[in-house]
Amino acid sequence: MMTKLMNILKWPLVLVTFFLLYFPIIIIAILSVNESQSAHIFTGFTFKWYEEIITNSSLRTAIFNTFLIAIISTAISTVIGTAVAIGINANSKKESTKVLMLSNIPIVNPDIVTGLSLMIVFSFVRLKFGFPSMLIAHIFFSVPFVILSVLPKLRSLDKDIFYGAVDLGCTPMQAVFKVILPAIKTGIITGALIAFTMSIDDFVISYFTTGSGFSNFSIWLYSRLGRRTFSPAAYAYNTLIIIGTFTTIMIMNLKSYRKERKRN
Repeated sequence: MMTKLMNILKWPLVLVTFFLLYFPIIIIAILSVNESQSAHIFTGFTFKWYEEIITNSSLRTAIFNTFLIAIISTAISTVIGTAVAIGINANSKKESTKVLMLSNIPIVNPDIVTGLSLMIVFSFVRLKFGFPSMLIAHIFFSVPFVILSVLPKLRSLDKDIFYGAVDLGCTPMQAVFKVILPAIKTGIITGALIAFTMSIDDFVISYFTTGSGFSNFSIWLYSRLGRRTFSPAAYAYNTLIIIGTFTTIMIMNLKSYRKERKRN
């Protein structure tokens, strides 16, 4: 009886889940081509809000800052996170657990606590608020995600692979770069993608660590919500991000599918 009930409810539950997940995205896409600035009235079809992404200087600058912070913080946090993960994996289990617990604090901490703490620290050391402070903040909360992505790949490797490479003539650095890193590259890529996503999406920590004259897209959007200066170009930007994300996922899935077919 229970099995029959689950079979009956299976597809309705799936449809409801997908509706809840994608309905807001569909609404944003519709609003991005709505001629009216009002989100409640659809007056016509237009692409002028996509054009405004380029013509609106404040929005253009905010988007540029968003990607600049995301790219630089992702690159730095990926290097640091990978190095820390290798170090954690090389230590004893007891020491690794302690370091891993410390590295997980930025993840389990509420964003508002992390943002406020970083703001106090930056004020204490008299760091200039703006690009430097926001960049350091994004690196701070991105590194743990890289560690958590790389560490499982390291633990799945044969523990003697490093020493085997050294015995075969590699220096320790060559063993890391030519043997270890290629073996864990999927974990590194995953960590980098998560770090980039977290950076490009962040608002709370960015809000506490930014300075006057510097803002990313989320801060730009927050400063204009409820005002007459809000532009539906924000919907257009978000729609482009969604399309870019969907396209990237599709390309990666197609590549994986083709590789599997070649192996079979």
